[in-house]
Amino acid sequence: MTIAIVGAGIGGLAAAAALAGAGHRVTVFDRFEAPAPVGSGLVIQPVGMTVLDSLGVADEALRMGNRVHRMLGREARSGRRVLDVAYDAPGVPRFGLGIHRAALFDILHAAALRAGAEIRPGHRVERVEAGWVVHAKGTDGPFDMVVDASGAGSLLSPMRARSLGYGALWATVDWPAQTDLPYNELRQVYRRADRMLGVLPIGRVPGQQARKCAIFWSLPAGAYDDWQATGLEAWRVEASALWPDYAPFAAQITDPAQMTMARYSHGTLRRPWSDGGRLVHIGDAAHRASPQLGQGANMALLDAWALARALERAQGDVALAARWYAQARRWHVRGYQGMSRLFTSQYQSDSRMLPLLRDRVLFPLSQVSPLPGMLSRLVCGDLLPPLGSLSD
Repeated sequence: MTIAIVGAGIGGLAAAAALAGAGHRVTVFDRFEAPAPVGSGLVIQPVGMTVLDSLGVADEALRMGNRVHRMLGREARSGRRVLDVAYDAPGVPRFGLGIHRAALFDILHAAALRAGAEIRPGHRVERVEAGWVVHAKGTDGPFDMVVDASGAGSLLSPMRARSLGYGALWATVDWPAQTDLPYNELRQVYRRADRMLGVLPIGRVPGQQARKCAIFWSLPAGAYDDWQATGLEAWRVEASALWPDYAPFAAQITDPAQMTMARYSHGTLRRPWSDGGRLVHIGDAAHRASPQLGQGANMALLDAWALARALERAQGDVALAARWYAQARRWHVRGYQGMSRLFTSQYQSDSRMLPLLRDRVLFPLSQVSPLPGMLSRLVCGDLLPPLGSLSD
């Protein structure tokens, strides 16, 4: 089959590697003149690692990234634990992989090229018409299938997502020589739900040997200009007062441009395909949620793998493959979106009651068996079957 993929992000490159590896002729169109990652660090959960392993790149990811065995969050004033999830709570030694987007991008980009995919930068796709890809430089096609992996800014997806009230500032910094924080845990501190700051160890950035980490700072979606106007020194003072261990990380931010503002939205396409299956949406073009459960990149990887499996089993019937892909991913996506929505209001909102409920009721309950095991599976990404009917 001839397949066009719009967008050379994580989902698009994973789909390209999987589909080209299955023998299809794959062309990836990306709007940037030189395809490149956007953002800082992320966590590949065990379900995402399964996809990377299937693509033959898990070992490369492990070499570049950093294993995370625990997520620990504390309340800023009291220091009490209000989040504590260990990946191996069910008794199985699992982990998340903290990794920089640039490292994951390079790994998947190389995998797509090795599999035989063609990548065309500088092609901003404007629309798709009956299998034809229309971009600023002309038209290509027709393709048997077009995969929309162009993310939250997709021009091809009909989704109307709801913007969330809070986003976050992200940056990549060196792991300080003087810190007591462990390098195998994601650490977070909260002041009620209107302040959340965290440190995620992410291994190495391509071309550098120093250990890196991603830091983040929760912020109302419309407050970025105010944050800039207040100045970095005021921010560093506030952050260090909330969490003294954050100081050596924040000290490395000397220019506001080092911090990238990420805004989040929530939405789902009820049917992530159209035109008889010739246009299929994956990743953020098909569904979006807040990053509370660390599942964004994993969802894109799972979509790509589910689509490749569906095409293989449907033996070239694109309409059937599109339906099978949508059915396989439906309940996993909806379940995690619902849980993400539930967690978001507890950790990123202006509410004063929900943080009290989180700290005084929900967290103590989360430490009572069998909930630790369930929370571990929730974070690992397999509390619900990730591939549904396409599972082995």
